[in-house]
Amino acid sequence: MKTLIKGLAIAATMTATSATAGGVIKFGHDNKTDPFENPAHACTAVFSNIVTADTNGSVSVEVFGSNQLGSAAEHVQQVRDGIIQATLTSTGALASYYPRIDVLNLPFAFDGNASTYEVFDGDFGKELAADIEAELGDVVVLGFPDTGGFFAVTNSKHAIADLKDFEGIRIRTMTLPSHQKIMQSLGAEAYPLSWGEVYSGLQTGVIDGQMNPVPIISFANFAEVQKHMTLTNHLFSPYTFMINRAFYEGLSDSERATIHTAAENCVAASRGLSRIIEASDRGLAGLMDKIEVTALSAEQRAAMAGAAQPAFEAHVAENMDDRAGELLAKFKSEVAAANAASYLD
Repeated sequence: MKTLIKGLAIAATMTATSATAGGVIKFGHDNKTDPFENPAHACTAVFSNIVTADTNGSVSVEVFGSNQLGSAAEHVQQVRDGIIQATLTSTGALASYYPRIDVLNLPFAFDGNASTYEVFDGDFGKELAADIEAELGDVVVLGFPDTGGFFAVTNSKHAIADLKDFEGIRIRTMTLPSHQKIMQSLGAEAYPLSWGEVYSGLQTGVIDGQMNPVPIISFANFAEVQKHMTLTNHLFSPYTFMINRAFYEGLSDSERATIHTAAENCVAASRGLSRIIEASDRGLAGLMDKIEVTALSAEQRAAMAGAAQPAFEAHVAENMDDRAGELLAKFKSEVAAANAASYLD
């Protein structure tokens, strides 16, 4: 009921101004509104600047961060309904509308950041975007911005370097069954919990640990309530950048071209800031003074992949449709090619 009331209130406010709004893109996301601290807001800031400048103001962008207009999942529905025009959404939030997004959670898939760029900017990214558009019908996918890079695992009990070290540790996951399966396959206890409860859960001992990209671990101040961090690099989970189809199709050809150029730059900004944060005292370098950091050897990571990947693929086969299986097969193929190419470069 609260969600319905919130949605009606937003709709009423925005409908009242729609007659004079013209080409205004209301852009909702759930992250902090500092473009120098957060990849999502860096993305939206760059997108907003390019769209407004290159259309001479015929299209402008109003960004609403920090869940001002609702949760990430609510933003997806608001874009579909035309209440807002654009959002960046996590795989967890998108999964309730498009379950096949879960194929991106193949654990221990990528060897490095460059491989992720190749896959999401290439044929697989285009096919995934087309499939999302076909299933939802009322959105256009503009790209797959970076959420902060590869996932690491933190906990308050002891360092994790081998599979046996996961035993007895309760790890917070998104409310995605695949994430739960991955943690369980590694030997941990998976504990789904909403993002807003993670810090307090760690602080009170409801959960022992969590998994997120290093920049998120840093700006969420998890080092205050965690003692150990392992650079597992087991997941790479990009945002999906989507815009309302009716709004998009109502733009001129030149305005749509600008939207795509701005989106490409938005994706680049999210990646660039993520890499800068990782390398700065706001990322790994800063965290190393506050938390014990463990890097895995190739053999340790391979052992974890050997436990997690079969469990994930069984989950997809048992719970998702044939089209998801096709997407997963293409994803695996293109990831393998991108990883191989990265060694040759």
